[in-house]
Amino acid sequence: MTEPILASRNLTKEFGALIAVDDVSISIVPRTLHSVIGPNGAGKTTLFNLLSGTLKPTSGRVFHNGADITADPVYRMIHMGIGRSFQITNIFPLLTVLENVRLAAQAVGSDDMKFWKPTSAFPGSIDRARAVLEDVGLEGDSAKLAKALPHGDQRKLELAMILAPDPEVLLLDEPTAGMASEQVPELMELITGIQSSGDKTVVLVEHNMNVVMSVSDQITVMHQGAVLAEGTPSEIGDNPTVQEAYLGSLYEKGSGG
Repeated sequence: MTEPILASRNLTKEFGALIAVDDVSISIVPRTLHSVIGPNGAGKTTLFNLLSGTLKPTSGRVFHNGADITADPVYRMIHMGIGRSFQITNIFPLLTVLENVRLAAQAVGSDDMKFWKPTSAFPGSIDRARAVLEDVGLEGDSAKLAKALPHGDQRKLELAMILAPDPEVLLLDEPTAGMASEQVPELMELITGIQSSGDKTVVLVEHNMNVVMSVSDQITVMHQGAVLAEGTPSEIGDNPTVQEAYLGSLYEKGSGG
């Protein structure tokens, strides 16, 4: 059996009397796209915050390639190969598109604290940034200020910033949030292409059920902080408990594409 690249064991997070994540154990198989779904308040983003080190659990452990990383600080995660996005676009709006990605590439190298040198002093980071911008289709926008990009392209820029340090695990928290429906397929095609063409593992929180059912290898369904079900898209779509608790009319077998 393949060792999980990222896993949690009996993970619990309490905020006073609220149990946001309740005894969650999941295993993410390398080089797969694993989605986490559930209604609002199910604990999805809190789980992401625990897996990425942004929050520390009340109890339970987090493992990366078999090593216990529960106590490691959040800044260490990208050096371990774990990149993470947020529901709210997280870019530097007053820097150029290229500079946003160049800084992300620089962050994991030996030049990570050399902020006062000219950009010409970091040719490796610049080359990496240009390559990643080409991968996400933003090479023609490299000189624009990030704030000038439309929202969909800002999401692509954020993805480029995550990819710049070349992580092996991408934690993407609702990457299509706020996007027009016609923009969603292009971004998801980009994400699935990155995952399927290389050695990347993607863990995805996404509210768009058609997207989840069409792109996922494995799905974990959360409800009231706990894991309700786990399986392939067809298994989840056919699960009556999941249908009753969450999916309902949002997903009918055969309509997910």
